[in-house]
Amino acid sequence: MLTPDDLFDLTDFEHRELFNGCEYVWEALSKISGYIQSVLTPNITKLRITGDVLNKTYVLYQGEILDNGFELSPGDTAKGRFRVFKDGQELLGATVLYAGVCLFDDQISIGQGTVIEPGALIKGPTIIGKNTEVRQGAYIRGGCIVGDRCVVGHTTEMKTSVMLNDAKAGHFAYIGDSILGNNVNLGAGTKLANLKLIDSNISIKINGMIHDTGIRKFGAIMGDRVETGCNSVTNPGTILGKASMVYPCVSVKSGYYSSGSSIKHS
Repeated sequence: MLTPDDLFDLTDFEHRELFNGCEYVWEALSKISGYIQSVLTPNITKLRITGDVLNKTYVLYQGEILDNGFELSPGDTAKGRFRVFKDGQELLGATVLYAGVCLFDDQISIGQGTVIEPGALIKGPTIIGKNTEVRQGAYIRGGCIVGDRCVVGHTTEMKTSVMLNDAKAGHFAYIGDSILGNNVNLGAGTKLANLKLIDSNISIKINGMIHDTGIRKFGAIMGDRVETGCNSVTNPGTILGKASMVYPCVSVKSGYYSSGSSIKHS
């Protein structure tokens, strides 16, 4: 119940090797930055010539950088409805970075069909997958892997965390030292707290046994299809099994919750 395979279907996740050798799923948290560095192929370096903040909207297409002559037709990025045209031809898989995006360093890779909206700030090392939407005001602080068809929402902050495919944090979320499985959805204002008030490693009590994770920062690990209600909070060291549901405004106690759990009270 505590292995990566217990919580996630890793079949279609490009970075499933992150979880290789993990007896306990939380062991992947300390491997994130090193793994990213080992596989990262940055593709935004040339965009930073004019500075960290883009002064115009750019399109990345088949290894080229376009800064004019294209037409944008906005739509749902995760469903492939954001379209880019040039000379009447659709540029399938084009990546769009709007003016006002801040690329803080070169150690960033952004996948095909992904859209980065104005005001988003991205630090490396970070890998963002295909057809993902990073919305206005999002803050990706580095050490992050974002899968395909994900949403990192308005004023959502993310650091040292992983989102598997189709995970969405659309509004006002904090994702710290956490892993979100496939098709996880965080309601507006969800906070995944990652640091105890008392300076100590995170320990998790499971079936009467205390597991010392050996790490100080550990937010939440959410299995596939977990959903949280608006303004819910998970305490450091929370593991939610597949298809669990957290009701709005609930403060979830640390520990393991089996698949299909419905958490209505603190």
